[in-house]
Order: sequence, then structure tokens, then C-alpha cells
Amino acid sequence: MLTCAILDDYQGVGPTMADWSGLADRIVLRDLRTTFASQDALVAQIADCEIVVMMRERTPFPAGLFARLPRLKLLLTSGMRNASIDLAAARAHGVTVCGTASHPEPPVELTWALILGLARHLVPEVQALRANGPWQASVGRDLAGRRLGLIGLGKTGARVARIGQAFGMDVSAWSQNLTPERAQAEGVALAPSLDALMETSDVVSIHLVLSARTRGLIDDAALRRMRPDAVLINTSRAAIVDEAALLAALRENRIAGAGLDVFETEPLAPDSPWRTLPNVLATPHLGYVTERNYRTYFPEIVEDIGAFLDGAPIRVLG
Repeated sequence: MLTCAILDDYQGVGPTMADWSGLADRIVLRDLRTTFASQDALVAQIADCEIVVMMRERTPFPAGLFARLPRLKLLLTSGMRNASIDLAAARAHGVTVCGTASHPEPPVELTWALILGLARHLVPEVQALRANGPWQASVGRDLAGRRLGLIGLGKTGARVARIGQAFGMDVSAWSQNLTPERAQAEGVALAPSLDALMETSDVVSIHLVLSARTRGLIDDAALRRMRPDAVLINTSRAAIVDEAALLAALRENRIAGAGLDVFETEPLAPDSPWRTLPNVLATPHLGYVTERNYRTYFPEIVEDIGAFLDGAPIRVLG
């Protein structure tokens, strides 16, 4: 019997979101719901495991970690892309890495939940209503006729664009690789530069893959080009935005607010300012956390494990 650990299963749903019975005589399942304060703590929990299941990028697997897990043979991740895995190190240590399909719609839907929540001040209004506070304490902002600026127009950004158009927003987009033809195909205006997009947008929403080119792309200079009544939305990757610069912009009220689903350190520390800033609408990295996605991830993880144990691994990364 091999030991298989599921990491970062915050809701404890991994064992119930798929039928594991076909593997019952081949693996022992260990469902780990808590996060690990250090790599030492992680190793202490999974050093005896031959199989480890990752949930997105919640726990990184750098090169040094593979060296400390000599029993590990199979690493699985939800989705077919995980920048927190050192694939070269996995190969060097004889570890097969497999993934799953993933639906793109959930982060699009969450993006709009954040945009709408900020525009209509939903959190303070709901809190006031429940506390018998002021009735209608704020005046909401219209979206129709406003400018939505998208940083990235891939499969997620394009879906966000279509919803913005349905709300009657003018939509523009920019990225290092975005062509006029691609923008035109989506009915979106191509911003001539990142600076121009930041200056002209009422809502700026990020939809890029984290890479060497995009890390820290939204820095202090970029944030200073935003309008004081504009908001920034990030459901992509935290490191695309300079966190210190964004904190300063929000504390100084240089922008109206931010809707954030991703953070440099997750889960957030109890005293994190992201928990308390009044002009921030924050969610605990819920972008892909939906029943449809989980009912895709875990059944395909079970398939991946079975295929690997049968000597014919599928959905191999790298």
C-alpha cells in the first residue's frame, strides 16, 4: 500500500469529491487541511508519502523540497499549469507530475463579484444593515458608460471583457503580446500602452500569467497613473502587483479601492492590513474554488493515480 497525501484541502472535501474506492486496495489516503508554517513542518507530514496531491499553488514545491522527499514518486496538481512546481527538479528526482482539466469560468465570475461589490459598496452596506446602522450610507457607482481596462486578454480576460460589454462598459485591453487583431476579434480597444490603460480606466482588472516579465508589472509608477476614483482588481497572481506600492496607494486614498483574491502570503496573517483596510474587498483565493471545478479536479486526480500505478501515466506536465 502506498501513502497519498492531499495538501491544503481547506474544506476537507477531497475524499468526497471523487470515488476513491477503486484505489482502496492500492493507497492509503491522508487528507491534510492545515497549512504548514515551514518546509520542515511539511516534510514531517509527507516524508513517508509516495504520492502527493497539490491544490493549485498553495504549497510550493521548489527543488530543495524534492531532495527531502526521497519516497515521492507521483505529484499531482489541480490544473495543467502550476508555477510553484520546479518541474526540472521533479524530473531529476524521478518524480512524475500530472495535472487535471480546469474550468476558466469561476475566476471570471469572481472577478465580477469583486467589481460589483466595490461599485455598490456591498460589504459596508450589508454590515450596516445587519447592525441596524444607517439605511443607505453610500452612493453606488454606475458601470454602464465607464471604462474597463483589462491587463491581459487571454481566455479569462476575454470572458471578463464580454461581461463588461454586456454591462454597457467601454472595454480596452493591453498586454506585452496583445495584437490589434486579437483585440478587434473580441470587440475590445487596444490600449497603446500600459500607462495609457492605467490612466484612462475606471476599473483595471489583471488577467496575466505570472512570469519574469509580469512579476511586479503593476508598480508604484503604474498605480500613480490611476484615477483617484478608479479601482484595481486582481484575481490572477499577487506578485504581478507590487504589494507595498498598492498598500501605500490605498492607505493614501490615491485610488478608490481594490478587489483582491490573491496575496503574496496565504493564508493571510491575523494582523495583515488586507483584512482591515476599508477600501479593500478581499476574498481568500476563491477564484477556482467551485463545485464544478472540484468535481473535475478530484475525479481526474483519481484517474491520474490509477494510470500511474498501472504504468501508463496521463496528463503529465513538463
